[in-house]
Amino acid sequence: MTSTSTLERSAGERLDPVRWTRAQWMLLMVLCTVLALDALDVSMVGVALPSIGTELHLGTESLQWIVSAYVLGYGSLLLLGGRMADLLGRRRIFLIALSVFAAASLLGGLVDDPALLIATRFVKGLAAAFTAPAGFSIITTNFAEGRERNRAVSIFTTFGASGFSLGLVVGGLMTAMSWRWTFLVSVPVAVAVVLLGLKFIPRDGAAGKEQGKEQDSGHDVWGAVTLAAGMLGLVYTLVSAPGNGWGSVATIAGFVASAVVLAAFAVIENRVRHPLIRFSILREGWVARANLSAVGLFGSYLSFQFILTLYLQSVLGWSPLGMALALLPTGLLVASSAPFADRLIDKFGAPRLILTGLASLALGYVLFLRVGTSPNYVTDILPSVLLLGVGFALAFPSINVQATAGIRNSEQGLAAGLIQTSTQVGAALVLAVTTAMVSGHGGASDGGANAAAMLEQYRPGLILSAAVAVAALIVAAMPTRSRKRAEAELQTA
Repeated sequence: MTSTSTLERSAGERLDPVRWTRAQWMLLMVLCTVLALDALDVSMVGVALPSIGTELHLGTESLQWIVSAYVLGYGSLLLLGGRMADLLGRRRIFLIALSVFAAASLLGGLVDDPALLIATRFVKGLAAAFTAPAGFSIITTNFAEGRERNRAVSIFTTFGASGFSLGLVVGGLMTAMSWRWTFLVSVPVAVAVVLLGLKFIPRDGAAGKEQGKEQDSGHDVWGAVTLAAGMLGLVYTLVSAPGNGWGSVATIAGFVASAVVLAAFAVIENRVRHPLIRFSILREGWVARANLSAVGLFGSYLSFQFILTLYLQSVLGWSPLGMALALLPTGLLVASSAPFADRLIDKFGAPRLILTGLASLALGYVLFLRVGTSPNYVTDILPSVLLLGVGFALAFPSINVQATAGIRNSEQGLAAGLIQTSTQVGAALVLAVTTAMVSGHGGASDGGANAAAMLEQYRPGLILSAAVAVAALIVAAMPTRSRKRAEAELQTA
């Protein structure tokens, strides 16, 4: 046995599958199901908006807030949610937030008042802002860093991406019965997962217990307040800007106020003993580049999907279910990649997969620019749909792995919150700009426009998606600091 080479042993270790216990598999399935629910909720409601508007007599501007309210709650409090999970216990935060999500889903499916419906969407966004980073940090603290964690994270993030993609189809099926089912379908699943979570999610301590009693002496309350207020104001301003106008007093005042509050947060974080965010975490490993890559990935993808939805329905006259089925290959590619994502990361490394994935996305967007008003689905649309599926399947789990690699357990919630905040805020920012560009060229609601003119209205948004993906690719391709330099900087931080 001593004659076996190190290389052969290493190769054998790489080929050996990661073996988990039944409890570990159940833990992972509990967390994956909740992330899929969060993602499903976004895309299902998008399909149901016309039916909601007809029954509740809502105009386009009011319907926008059914989607935007969720983004406001989710995007503004993710960092706080991740840090609260670290401070108060990940299991506790996860189960409480999931229970709130179930209650808000039930109420949303029963109400007839538009304001109350929008309020339930905001509450669900708040709940997701706590379940998503808490679930991510439960994974990263219960699965060892390396192959085991890579596999768990890749499966976890694939469930989220698959939930969003397949939610279009599920939303079409639910809306065929009633738009209310796009809310109610989540309730029994969430309740079942809470019960399973009580059994399979391990009990954990707060960050103070992990790091020593001295850490218990202070929770950064003012940091949490200013961060939540600043992010809420920023996301609200971004979502409202297309309607108010980018140069309006309300938009400018919103950006200024958000900047002032976030500047106050930065000052507080540099002065308190136990800050909510340790800014030097952005200098660790791939954290900064992973977060910028996430902005480009999800921002460009959601904006493209928004334009594609308008194109297929307004220009080509497809039904919502027909549109959902046209995008189904993307969801199937992402979902089917789950068993292999960790092996690809082990074999090629997450950075290479991020580059390949972003390049695939950019190529898909560029190819779609050639579509006309009478496209052939197989030759004109399907290639882009497939490239998006490949790109998302490769880049999304790899970005999440890189964003948390090498981060200490006590800050896994913070790192998870950072990457998911980048995902949501990036989506809000790029989608808001896309909406403004489309509206500035006449908008999708211009019933007098012919198909060719409407398609030209959408082209600036398509170009923006491609440009954002290319920018993310350039960021991801930037040279990496040498290991010695990185270690030296961390030691002096």
